[in-house]
Amino acid sequence: MLQTEFSPNPRSTSPWRMSIAPMLDWTDRHCRFFHRLLSKKALLYTEMVNARAIVHGGTERHLRFNPEEHPVALQLGGSERDILARSARLGEAWGYDEINLNCGCPSERVQRGAFGACLMQEPTLVANCIKAMQDVVQVPVTVKHRIGIDKNEDYALVRDFVGTVADAGCKVFIVHARNAWLKGLSPKENREVPPLRYGVVAQLKQDFPQLTIAINGGFSDDAAVQAQLALLDGVMVGREAYHNPWWLSRWDEVFYGQPASNLSREDVEAQMVDYMAREAAQHGTHWYAIARHMLGLRHGLRGARYWRQIWSNHQLKDLPPHEVMALAQRASVS
Repeated sequence: MLQTEFSPNPRSTSPWRMSIAPMLDWTDRHCRFFHRLLSKKALLYTEMVNARAIVHGGTERHLRFNPEEHPVALQLGGSERDILARSARLGEAWGYDEINLNCGCPSERVQRGAFGACLMQEPTLVANCIKAMQDVVQVPVTVKHRIGIDKNEDYALVRDFVGTVADAGCKVFIVHARNAWLKGLSPKENREVPPLRYGVVAQLKQDFPQLTIAINGGFSDDAAVQAQLALLDGVMVGREAYHNPWWLSRWDEVFYGQPASNLSREDVEAQMVDYMAREAAQHGTHWYAIARHMLGLRHGLRGARYWRQIWSNHQLKDLPPHEVMALAQRASVS
């Protein structure tokens, strides 16, 4: 039987105490800039980046980020130790605070590349990859993984995976508390259908008390996060952070004991518009590609739907973002 009773952990300043999950097509550098306005302490992750794409000509496109994003981690996908080592070294040179190896993505496209969740079946290979990356960087090298594969709920699989990878020197594991079904489910269904089993992650912490263990999967309110922080070293939040981003504005105070942000939603929106103008001038980025990430800013407020409609109206794309903001703010109070 899995044991889940521990003495509560003291409030920690660990970078993994609160983090935002790597989410494909969502957590790009514009999204991370937005999230950093809301929380100064949370650790931000890139989308998963194919390590081969970094070393074969896409270095700047995949690694460029805003200095305001720190602390920020680069998540890599791959299973070739030399390629991973080279991409990790590049990630550190570009200034990332952590290199993370994806061992949790269940998509068939990722499986064809021999990385993601299928790597949980090859812990020795993962350990060798971790060792190769650690040999060439000074920043932490971490792993994000699932608690099992397909419908196999044998705890020994994830326990032995963590044990083998930890023996190679990995000290931080971010655990999505669902199995990954490699066949028959879409990536979206893999985030919803396999049941959450938080007790498995708690058991890992009990069995490996010397490791930093953070949990991911299904968190949407303060109470649920606090319950896990009493047992584990950190909580990673995914979709809720994206769809209800104003929750992040509470994190520094609630989970770190730091002063609350004094920014209003209007302040955040104005700073995002200034960022849009900066991005357009420096990189030719259209504001529309940035605005999509902040559509949840007024989640739950009166007039939020009208505000979102303005910011997502493609007929307004030729207007400067400051004019769009003025229209959106008028629409939200009309």
